[in-house]
Amino acid sequence: MTDFDVRAVTEDERRATLDLLGRSLHTNRISDDSWAQYGDSWPAAHKFGAFDGATPIGIASSFDTEIAVPGGAVLPLGAVDGVGVRADRTRRGVLTAMMAEQLDDFAARGIPLAALHASEPTIYGRFGYGSAALGKTVWLPRPAARLHERVPAAGDVRMLTPEEALTEIPALYQRIGLHRAGMIGRPAEWWPIAHDRLVGPQGSHVVAVHSGPDGDDGFVVYDTVDRRTLASPDEGAVLKVRELLAADAAARAALWRFLLSIDLVSGVRARYRPVDEPLALLLADHRHAHTTDVEDDLWLRPVDVAAALAARTYRAAAPVVLAVADRMLPANTGNYEVSPDGAHRTDAAADLALDVDTLGMLYLGQWSATALAEAGRITAHDPAALARADELFTTIAAPWCGTYF
Repeated sequence: MTDFDVRAVTEDERRATLDLLGRSLHTNRISDDSWAQYGDSWPAAHKFGAFDGATPIGIASSFDTEIAVPGGAVLPLGAVDGVGVRADRTRRGVLTAMMAEQLDDFAARGIPLAALHASEPTIYGRFGYGSAALGKTVWLPRPAARLHERVPAAGDVRMLTPEEALTEIPALYQRIGLHRAGMIGRPAEWWPIAHDRLVGPQGSHVVAVHSGPDGDDGFVVYDTVDRRTLASPDEGAVLKVRELLAADAAARAALWRFLLSIDLVSGVRARYRPVDEPLALLLADHRHAHTTDVEDDLWLRPVDVAAALAARTYRAAAPVVLAVADRMLPANTGNYEVSPDGAHRTDAAADLALDVDTLGMLYLGQWSATALAEAGRITAHDPAALARADELFTTIAAPWCGTYF
């Protein structure tokens, strides 16, 4: 059915489309007070709606930011922060039409990469997005979990007032920088809804900052859940870490030390941590660092394959030619030679063939070419090329986003 139009959202349609997104994700409509406080975080720019006449029935939203890629380069990024279709209009082509419009817009504006967090993993592969970074959930029981004696106790940790948390953390995030592939910038419109409402005077979250020899270099945002009941009056609270970011290992360890020193706590739970974070090695008994879940975090979509491949660095191996297929952005379809010297289009015969969503999975280094081939996502015309691609695309540190959007 095509009884709808897809077009850019206007200023006076912002609240209606946000309400639509909320209802599609099964949350409540936004209140007048919340809209007054946080409406600026939902600008009309870069939003495409599906409309039945004047009535919105779908929304695909994004904001412009940047992302770190392997080798340290930072590229423009389209961060897709809200996609939904009204329940009575699903499975009629609305989502496909909006995602196509959004991708065409990214391409027209020269944005080489797009990313999102997927509410349902089966949705976005058909639009060229691949699961490019994983995150783990860790559980540290208290008081059993404690840092071992050789972890240096350096610097100081101080707790911020709500007012300080609003003003100091954006600058500190900028100072810490995008030091791991997959980390993204946080533009001005990100902060009110994703940070301020949680840590401000009306929020429930606590913020603590670590200071080292050169000043502030890390912070943690956490909330508490009281687990005491009549049956278990001494169980204590659980600290739920929303984010913990640091410029170096010493600051990161100091923030974990702080969390594990808080009294009347039965444990610390942190979701979406880097899968290679060596938290267990910090503990006197590594068995007290429990990984309770590993899940997809960042999904990546190459919008300009040539630009994306050329921007990252590669390890030492003989060249590999990739045949990339892109149904939604056919200009990307073609062969690309990847080598330690970079990447470019080529007329040479392909060693490996893959769809653009699989390239998104390979790009940041989370998955190896061999694993993707074994899963049926890469066709190896030259099986020996898989080992070369593994070496070219691998990274020392696992990719990680660290930002909710």
